[in-house]
Amino acid sequence: LPWFNCYSFGNGLESDRIRDDFNAPTIDNGVKVSTGLDTYGQELRASGMIYSGIYNSNSGVNNLNEFNMAESITKDLNPMYGSIQALKTRDTNVVAFCEDKVFQILANKDALYNADGSMNVTASNAVLGDAKAFVGDFGISLNPESLAVDGYRMYFTDRQRGKVLRLSQDGLTPISDVGMKSWFRNELKPSKSLINLIGSFDTVKGEYNLSFKHSA
Repeated sequence: LPWFNCYSFGNGLESDRIRDDFNAPTIDNGVKVSTGLDTYGQELRASGMIYSGIYNSNSGVNNLNEFNMAESITKDLNPMYGSIQALKTRDTNVVAFCEDKVFQILANKDALYNADGSMNVTASNAVLGDAKAFVGDFGISLNPESLAVDGYRMYFTDRQRGKVLRLSQDGLTPISDVGMKSWFRNELKPSKSLINLIGSFDTVKGEYNLSFKHSA
């Protein structure tokens, strides 16, 4: 917008002070509302999550586009397990599939630990609470397209370890070890020309289907 920082009296004299008084405040465009930062730029948080404000249709509150950095709105997982490849909700929790590990993250609640290491779930204002890893050194590698869900059970592949896994109430189970351990270990080798491992679940037959897509 156009603005000026001095007054002209029409006789060649100009003044840049209010009322043209000695030592009075000068006319300026005021304080800058925003300014550039030298460190501003895109940041990739491959092992972290961020969540927005709440959405409540009953009260007409829609803060899905609000990310208030003054509040604790991030949840970081251990980067040693690789990047987060897929997120799925199960019951009232969130399951995070990393490259080398699978986590269960409590939602809208947190965990308090006793002296013996046991866990008690308690109410909390934390949107994403404690992250607990499932037993087993398995992840989804770089193939989130292999994830298929059937009720409480989830099926996916770990190409890095040559396994097909099922996540259920009893934890992680390598179902490829039942009669096809060597076959999957050979077919899922990183040296193979695989592009995608597309997983789906047949609810009629109750079977997990895995399709291999090779490069031309």
